[in-house]
Amino acid sequence: MKFTWKNVINGAIEYIPKKTKEDRVQTVRVPLSETAKEIMERYRDPERESLLPFISSQKYNDNIKEAFERAGLDRMVTVIDQRTRQEVQKPIYEVASSHMARRSFIGNIYKQVKDPNLVGALSGHKEGSKAFARYRDIDEEMKKELISFLD
Repeated sequence: MKFTWKNVINGAIEYIPKKTKEDRVQTVRVPLSETAKEIMERYRDPERESLLPFISSQKYNDNIKEAFERAGLDRMVTVIDQRTRQEVQKPIYEVASSHMARRSFIGNIYKQVKDPNLVGALSGHKEGSKAFARYRDIDEEMKKELISFLD
């Protein structure tokens, strides 16, 4: 929400993650896909400094939930109830959020690339990051693919 056109440098978004500003300053550079560039151009407004129109975090997450529901994404997932700390099952559209999108993006890229340092650099995680380790999941398909190299 804070990105401006000044963050767009030679076809990529550049920024310093908030979490590293106090510790080890590191500039993250994320190349933009053609789809991202098209979306940015669609919303370009010389009257506004930000890349996209402002929307609150809550409204953004509400819109994500609505999009999931409209798309029929309703498989049940297990989550922790924040009040009772008990496991509960809910349709995925009720728990969808921008952070879920970030985790999915990182996890899906990792499944394709399988290089934690490369994907971590793209997502702004430093090498050996515990947070990054939680984002990636070594699933059954990845294990089968590794075994297939032996055949």
